Amino acid sequence: MVSMNHREPFIRAENLRRYFLMGHEVVHALDGVNLTVEKGEFLGVTGPSGSGKSTLLHLLGGLDRATEGHIWVDGRDLSAMDENDLAAYRRKEVGFVFQSFFLIPTMTALQNVEFPMFFARIPPAQRRERALHLLERVGLADRRNHRPTELSGGEQQRVAIARALANDPAMILADEPTGNLDSRTGAEVMSLLQELNAEGRTIIIVSHDPAMIAYTRRRIRLLDGQIVGDE
Repeated sequence: MVSMNHREPFIRAENLRRYFLMGHEVVHALDGVNLTVEKGEFLGVTGPSGSGKSTLLHLLGGLDRATEGHIWVDGRDLSAMDENDLAAYRRKEVGFVFQSFFLIPTMTALQNVEFPMFFARIPPAQRRERALHLLERVGLADRRNHRPTELSGGEQQRVAIARALANDPAMILADEPTGNLDSRTGAEVMSLLQELNAEGRTIIIVSHDPAMIAYTRRRIRLLDGQIVGDE
C-alpha cells in the first residue's frame, strides 16, 4: 500500500546541469546536482570559487535556466515556466540578498524597500506602512529617509534584507550576504537571517566564510559543479 503521508520537499532538484560556452571551451558550472530542501530549512552552500555555488542559487531563484534537469519549488516545475511565470515567481516567492546590496542610490531606504511592492501592485499607503514596519524590523526605522551613500555597509545590507521581505516571500536566497562586511557586522546580518528562519522562512545562503556558514543548520559543499558533502 502506498503511504498517504508522503510529502514532497519544498525544493527538489534532479540531475541539474548548467553549461556555459567560454570561447571554444564548455564550462560545466553544475554537473548533475540532485538536492532536496525542506520547507523552513536554513541551508548553507559552500565550496571554492568556481564550484557552482552562485549558479545553483540563480537557478533556484529563477534568475537563470538549467541546461538540463528540473527544479521543483513547492510543487511547481521552474523549467516549465515561461518568462512571465518566472517573473511572477521571483516577485512573489523569492527574496534576494546579494553581496553588493544593489540598492537604488537615488532612493531613500524607505523607497528602496517600497520598490518591489510597486510591481506587485500594492496600494501606496499599504506599501509605505509595510516598508516602515520592515525597516523597524531590521532596526533602521530612524534611517528611513537616508540614501544608501549615507548608510554604512551593514545598514545597507539590512535595508536589502527588508527589501527582500517586501512581498512576504516563502524563501530568501542570499549570495555572499556578508562578503562586503566586517566580521562583527556580518555576524549581525547572519543573526537577523537566523531570526527570519526561526519564523518559518526557508533560507539558502552561499558563502565561502566558515564563520558565516556556521550559522546555518545544514550545509552542502560543492566542488566542480557537484555536491561532495551534505551535513
